[in-house]
Amino acid sequence: MSETILKISGLRVAYGGIQAVKGASLEVRQGELVSLIGANGAGKTTTLKAITATLPVADGSIEYLGQPTRGKGAWDLVRQGLVMVPEGRGTFTRMTITENLLMGAFTRNDKKEIEEDIEKVFALFPRLKERRNQLAGTMSGGEQQMLAMGRALMARPKLLLLDEPSMGLSPIMVDKIFEVVSDIHQQGVTMLLVEQNASRALQLADRGYVMDSGEITMSGDAKALLNDPKVRAAYLGE
Repeated sequence: MSETILKISGLRVAYGGIQAVKGASLEVRQGELVSLIGANGAGKTTTLKAITATLPVADGSIEYLGQPTRGKGAWDLVRQGLVMVPEGRGTFTRMTITENLLMGAFTRNDKKEIEEDIEKVFALFPRLKERRNQLAGTMSGGEQQMLAMGRALMARPKLLLLDEPSMGLSPIMVDKIFEVVSDIHQQGVTMLLVEQNASRALQLADRGYVMDSGEITMSGDAKALLNDPKVRAAYLGE
């Protein structure tokens, strides 16, 4: 069995007095693409923020590469290859595409390899190469999503967290983003994908977890979940 890269046990996260995540447990193994699906407000984004140390953990444990993350900051985790593409993309709108990509490599100082990795991102996203000197804020939502993913890859992630990459995009751009997610995974990047488009997310994934009201209610092989009547009724409109 592959090495476990991420292990969450009994995770609880609270906003003020509200329990947003209530004892969730999940794991991601080396080379997997794992999807976390659920309705709006289920606690999916909160879980990712807890993993990346951008929200405090009330209880439970998070282990990354076999070590507890408690006490580590977000920067420490990025240096260790734990990288997130946030919901809403979070590009630096007043910087060019190239400058945004360089920001993704801020923990690195291997200049030659950074330049090579920029070219790899441009090969993955030819549209970014065509506009490399354009300000990120003047791009469409889909183009900014590509840029956010490219910027994350510049950190050479050992685990890439994707938060709602298809949100707000046109159907054509949704197809492109999922195609790229599949390509990145096939290149060997381990991924945890949070996505409201449950059908597309489970089609891509090796395994899946269903989150409802802050709790993991189902888990298993992604194809089995995709064919489960409860999942189909709740998340696929059947």
